Amino acid sequence: MNMEVASLLSQEERERTPVSFKETLPLLPLRGMIVFPYMVVPLDVGREKSINALEAAMVNERLIVLAAQRQAKVNEPNQDDIYSVGTVAEIKQLLKLPDGTIRVLVEGLYRVRIVEYLQFDPYYSVRLAEVEETNEKDSEIEALVRSTLFHFEQYTKLNKKSPPEVLSSVLTIDDPARLADVIASHLNLKVEEKQSILEAFSAKERLETLCGILMKEIDILELERKIHLRVRKQMEKTQKEYYLREQMKAIQKELGEADERAAEVEELRSKLAELKLPQEADEKVKKELERLAKMPPLAAEAVVVRNYIDWVLSLPWNTLTEDRLDLQTAEAILNEDHFGLEKVKERILEYLAVCQLTKELKGPILCLIGPPGVGKTSLAKSVARALNRKFVRFSLGGVRDEAEIRGHRRTYVGAMPGKIIQIMKQAGSRNPVILLDEIDKMSTDFRGDPSAALLEVLDPEQNSNFGDHYLEIPFDLSKVLFMTTANVWHTIPRPLLDRMEVINLSGYTEVEKVEIAKRHLLPKQAKDHGLSRKTLVVADEVLHRIINEYTRESGVRGLERQLANLCRKATKEIVQGTKRTVRVTPKNLEKFLGAPKYRYNLAETTDQIGLATGLAWTEVGGDMLSIEVSLVKGKGALILTGKLGEVMRESAQAAFSYIRSRAKELGIEEDFHERYDVHIHVPEGAIPKDGPSAGITIATAIVSALTNRPVRKEVAMTGEITLRGRVLPIGGLKEKVLAAHRGGIKKVLVPKENKKDLEDIPANIAAEIEIVLVESMDEVWREALVPKIQAVSVG
Repeated sequence: MNMEVASLLSQEERERTPVSFKETLPLLPLRGMIVFPYMVVPLDVGREKSINALEAAMVNERLIVLAAQRQAKVNEPNQDDIYSVGTVAEIKQLLKLPDGTIRVLVEGLYRVRIVEYLQFDPYYSVRLAEVEETNEKDSEIEALVRSTLFHFEQYTKLNKKSPPEVLSSVLTIDDPARLADVIASHLNLKVEEKQSILEAFSAKERLETLCGILMKEIDILELERKIHLRVRKQMEKTQKEYYLREQMKAIQKELGEADERAAEVEELRSKLAELKLPQEADEKVKKELERLAKMPPLAAEAVVVRNYIDWVLSLPWNTLTEDRLDLQTAEAILNEDHFGLEKVKERILEYLAVCQLTKELKGPILCLIGPPGVGKTSLAKSVARALNRKFVRFSLGGVRDEAEIRGHRRTYVGAMPGKIIQIMKQAGSRNPVILLDEIDKMSTDFRGDPSAALLEVLDPEQNSNFGDHYLEIPFDLSKVLFMTTANVWHTIPRPLLDRMEVINLSGYTEVEKVEIAKRHLLPKQAKDHGLSRKTLVVADEVLHRIINEYTRESGVRGLERQLANLCRKATKEIVQGTKRTVRVTPKNLEKFLGAPKYRYNLAETTDQIGLATGLAWTEVGGDMLSIEVSLVKGKGALILTGKLGEVMRESAQAAFSYIRSRAKELGIEEDFHERYDVHIHVPEGAIPKDGPSAGITIATAIVSALTNRPVRKEVAMTGEITLRGRVLPIGGLKEKVLAAHRGGIKKVLVPKENKKDLEDIPANIAAEIEIVLVESMDEVWREALVPKIQAVSVG
């Protein structure tokens, strides 16, 4: 690329306007290369100081000094590490790359000498001295030019990497000094040699240096050519030996001596006959066996063909495990391994019931979406155990190569099948349970989109003829029960999501977590730490405290870590001999786990003016949100604090506008917004908060502050507000109601359109909390505000 650009520039050199000399310029140190005047060169810049120098140069007439480092490995060079003679260049183009580096196109202008370093941070800035280049023309110069061109012509003939058009472009240059620079730019030389040419200021000295370098390079190229001829003769000798060996093998065959290759091929043929592959696969393997039989043993292609045949013959084309279709046994296994998760269990049992009646059903594609730690991966293992199938897991997190799924074609060196075929070989049966874990963590780059390759895998109508690039023959995946897991659904490509049956896991309730800890986590951790039921006794109330005060999550991973910590402390006390049985109670829990790490919000103890309780959804479950409103004399500003997101701020503005439109009906002075500032604050200001579901809570708190009507302490609410006072539905209702129950709330106001979500709320929670469905703000205020005793004017 550099050669082509330099040649092009030499033809246009007369058209360039001269650039005035600048005494002070930013410096860009170069590693492993030299830029000569009249060269146009692309550079990749990644060091911070170099990037800063480029930015400074873009401001300063796009001029920059390019000087080479003495040692390329030095990352932070000082002035002793950089040559004192360099080239002033003009920045032609500048492009920022995705990896943070900058690709810049520079044109060399003239030589300069670095006199002094003015600064080292944030970039190198230097003071320059102009170099006077002598370019006289006499007979001696003419002789040097002819000698240089002669040697360069010899060099281009010997060096196969130099294109022939380089020589023709060099012959058109009349200026001896420029001729030396252009030729030097086309030579593959060390930095020291190119620097010596750059530091030669007279044309005579430059041409003499270049002639010496060219003569040395020609001698080296001649020596390389002789070595190449010698190696070629040796290769011909090897080919002759190969031909003679083949003749020997033919003679041995005529004499009846054993042929190892024939025996190997015959063994593979008998194995192929036993497997009874599909017709297309059978024909393909037979064709490859014929090729293998005709190939010489030392041929490189023989290894490739043999590996291909081994892969095809090792796949479970006809091997099926017998499904356990007993619904009672399967249900017992699922309940034994997992507490809760009723929707997933019900879907698996439905699949088994259909299989039992039809005896033939394509495997469904189940996608379990839920927060971390709720048991998605372990549930897939339980499904495989319930069905009596083989289980294989493949994590898709970070996969960004399409060939990971479909494999490489056999044209690649070291080609192999994709992960799907590898998994089938690992499973050893055609109907395993395959878990594609973290399907929402896939990414895409220049090697292709793996999610597009999965479209065929996860389509029950297409995967009966799955095509792997390596196999080149279809493989039937229709008997496979595919299960996928994800934390969020919005990062899964829509066409891929459309092929899967999504089952949402919303997280465990406190009651479910206690049961999981009692049935699974605590016995497992106690066994791992050498404890038993007699040596470790943990009360139920302790489990409640650990869940509420030491963990904050939707799943149970953090809970398991805390129980492991508890078991370690108990084991230490028993080993030290202080106790034979360790009893953990709410009173001594802090001795084992330290002070509580979290707190959960509780309902207010009294009815308060300007303070309403909202409900929020977080990644670790629901939480209660207090919203405070205060009125201060001002000019009608709406002040929002508490690290609120854009959506939440817009909800507050919508609520404020709605209240202004209803001021007269609510008994509020209509000009209150001109005389008072309304300050809305959501406590725990360091935690970011966003979403529209706090709209009706904000409106209730504002009306309470303006009308002096307290908000009922036992009421919490959630819902989005419109400018006409309608209450719109929200998400995460189950988690929000659980948070309200945990905080002691007695009544929850819920949008009427969320009625369909009430069935997800556990029955024991629904029995203790009154859930009121609302569709307008008038209903919200009637339920949430204490009746007005006397009119209170804002003014």
